[in-house]
Amino acid sequence: MNTIKLASQLRYKAVQMSFHSKAAHLASSLSCIDILAILYEKILKINPKKKDYKRDRFILSKGHAAGALYATLAHKGFFNKNRLKTYGSKDSLLEEHPNPKLNGIEAPTGSLGHGLPVACGMALSAKILKMNFRTFVLLGDGECNEGTVWESILFASSKKLNNLIAIVDFNGWQGIGRTKSILNLNPFSEKWKSFGWNVKKINGHNHRQLYNCLKKRYSKPTVIIAKTIKGKGVSFMEDDNNWHYRIQNINDGKKAKKELGIK
Repeated sequence: MNTIKLASQLRYKAVQMSFHSKAAHLASSLSCIDILAILYEKILKINPKKKDYKRDRFILSKGHAAGALYATLAHKGFFNKNRLKTYGSKDSLLEEHPNPKLNGIEAPTGSLGHGLPVACGMALSAKILKMNFRTFVLLGDGECNEGTVWESILFASSKKLNNLIAIVDFNGWQGIGRTKSILNLNPFSEKWKSFGWNVKKINGHNHRQLYNCLKKRYSKPTVIIAKTIKGKGVSFMEDDNNWHYRIQNINDGKKAKKELGIK
């Protein structure tokens, strides 16, 4: 499937899920959907019908974007799309942060900073077992305030985990403000490099750039710093941090549907 068209469909699905569940974090989901579309449509070697131990692994470390991941997993057949209607409801496995009881979820993430450590463990296990699978992990830029992230960056380099790819959804925001104002990460690329990582900087909404970086196998752990726009695809949500928590009304949903080209 054309990944640009897919991304628009996934964005609208995330909008619908957020509206019906009255769940927050919609803008955080919208910023990473292009990344998920490329990963699941073009890169990851996985079978939704069989949890093969040789499969690639993906961890959504910025767990508050679970709506985007659920929409993507349903599209790929990990579970019936009708289950998306239960997102955020009582007793549903589609909780507002990833639930590993749900097919396709590799690890629970909610408390930020824990996805990369788990991904390091998975990548190390592949090395020990002499297996060829790769591990991908998606972090937020605000999440990189966490000390566990930097411990894991150092660990991955020390253990030569060239089968590990981290992607940073760098939308410039976190829960209560601009990332650079709360805890300035700069020089961000240089920090990763100094810890022994390969660094790629791209437009996180450019599908060709995403594909070209994600398809490659590297000689050392690699981070893809993907510059994104929070709320991408819906003009009145773009780069507006109010949509980190704001709940839509019915007119918001209609406007979003029109802008995303959904008929």
